[in-house]
Amino acid sequence: MQDVTTQQSLADEFQHHRSYLLELAYRLLGSHADAEDAVQDTWLRLSRTNRTAIDNLRAWLTTVTARVCLDLLRAARARPEQPLEVVLADTIADPHAVDPSDEALLADQVTVALHVVLAALSPAERLAFVLHDLFAVPLESIAALLDRSTTATKQLAHRARRRLLIAEDAAVTAGSPEPDRAVVEAFFAAARAGDFDGLLALLHPAIEMRADGSSAVELVIGAEEVARRAATFARSDAALHPARIDGKVGVIVTVERRPFSTMAFTLSEGRIRSIEALTDRDRLARLIPPWVR
Repeated sequence: MQDVTTQQSLADEFQHHRSYLLELAYRLLGSHADAEDAVQDTWLRLSRTNRTAIDNLRAWLTTVTARVCLDLLRAARARPEQPLEVVLADTIADPHAVDPSDEALLADQVTVALHVVLAALSPAERLAFVLHDLFAVPLESIAALLDRSTTATKQLAHRARRRLLIAEDAAVTAGSPEPDRAVVEAFFAAARAGDFDGLLALLHPAIEMRADGSSAVELVIGAEEVARRAATFARSDAALHPARIDGKVGVIVTVERRPFSTMAFTLSEGRIRSIEALTDRDRLARLIPPWVR
């Protein structure tokens, strides 16, 4: 009975840190599914470890999760390169947390620049930057993980930080997305109001709307056809969450806190020139976990 009680106590302790570990693993791996696997692996290792030998459980869990992620990153680096899926900037990292006290952590947004830069870094650079800059892990601890000197580890984090700053500067130079965002918001407002003329005013005459569903890709061409479709798919129970999708102004649409679709917009001279929608529920479930709001 004591063993069962001890195991339950350990599980409760682990659950207390689970949201943090998922956020850490997601920042390192860039995949919700891989982050879940890494955290599960960490739990299995903890369940086989003598708890009394661990002085600081959070630090121990951080180290183990980081090591698991590092192994996964190195393994992925060794495999042939795979095409990247859609990068969604404004997603919540933990699909299971329900404690409102964790929402501030989980809602912390990852910019597109960060996703792109991290994907291009070596596993060691990625680990050094994420652990040090985003999670305030001491350089000495990171150096031990990487089996490098503290000075070398500091240089890894510095290189990653420099590449991120360059990417952010390039994004600022490219221009602000606010005007485009206003047009997209007006598009959804007109769709919900059933304002056909208002929709036409926002759409380029030769607009193309591509909807990628579970069984086929549907293409709708022309402002009138897209306006009719927009007026019919506007749902009163849908919530819209601004996002940057593949570098474009977009939205994540959720219904009952679950991903329903994503839409990315390309604009030209203040009008919407194309819309790319993803409605495949299986792919959405892999890209975006259920939202906790």
